[in-house]
Amino acid sequence: MMQIMQQEIIITKSTGEKVPFSEKKLVRSLQRSGAGKDLIDEILLTVKNELHEGITTKEIYRTAYKLLKKKARSTAARYKLKNAIMELGPSGYPFEQFVAELLKYQGYQVKIGEIVEGHCVKHEVDVIADSEEEHAVIECKFHNRQGYYCDVKIPLYFHARFLDIEKKLKSKGEHQNKSHQGWIFTNTRFSNDAIQYANCVGLKLMGWDYPQKGNLKQWVDISGLHPITCLTTLTKAEKVKLLDKKIVISRDLQNQTKLLDEIGIHSPRKEKVLEESRGLCEKLIPDFSNSEGGTSERDT
Repeated sequence: MMQIMQQEIIITKSTGEKVPFSEKKLVRSLQRSGAGKDLIDEILLTVKNELHEGITTKEIYRTAYKLLKKKARSTAARYKLKNAIMELGPSGYPFEQFVAELLKYQGYQVKIGEIVEGHCVKHEVDVIADSEEEHAVIECKFHNRQGYYCDVKIPLYFHARFLDIEKKLKSKGEHQNKSHQGWIFTNTRFSNDAIQYANCVGLKLMGWDYPQKGNLKQWVDISGLHPITCLTTLTKAEKVKLLDKKIVISRDLQNQTKLLDEIGIHSPRKEKVLEESRGLCEKLIPDFSNSEGGTSERDT
């Protein structure tokens, strides 16, 4: 890959943090999205011509995304994953469905929106996931804008609820051959205090880029389970209609093509949507290497 940077340019992340522009990270992100070498080189050259001190990661993302959308729609759809997950809102329910699908792929049996009896009170649990070894109680924290963190109050509050549920389960002798696990999923990030507290009390955390290996974006790369909001061939209104019909994963359109007719998408455009969906379902091997200073929407 050609080297295009002659001097360090400081860019602005969505959180307001100032970091050096990282060509390597942009290349890695484009590679994870399935872009080929020639297209990556073209995007790098275009980004170089637009770089200036203080440019935002959002601006850099838009430049890359525009070129990807023009030349490789399925790649563009993968590249916009972080924004696409944020489009699952404004309510958090589609995100809970999305998390449940990822957990199914990992071998769990799942239930969504269950009312669970605790030792003291009843609790509404976003997702319950069971495997042969584990019974997991899962809290989903969805944000529809970048720059949000789950601070320490989230694991503090959830841990109290989890302990109440766990105490009741143990008193009833349920899941004697399984471990009980509390788990928090978010589509953004956790604060350092939140991570420290969760590690101390034994809660699992799953965020956009946490943990370093096996985080949310990597789970999607491994599974190919991209949300329908990734699709560039659908309008925002059409995505909302599909979400209202409980269609969250792009792959599901392949088996329920009549839903596209129901929301007013007919041939030949219907075939274009399905073609992009098929390309998006292809599994890509994730890059579990260390992250660096941010340059792309998938990483910032």
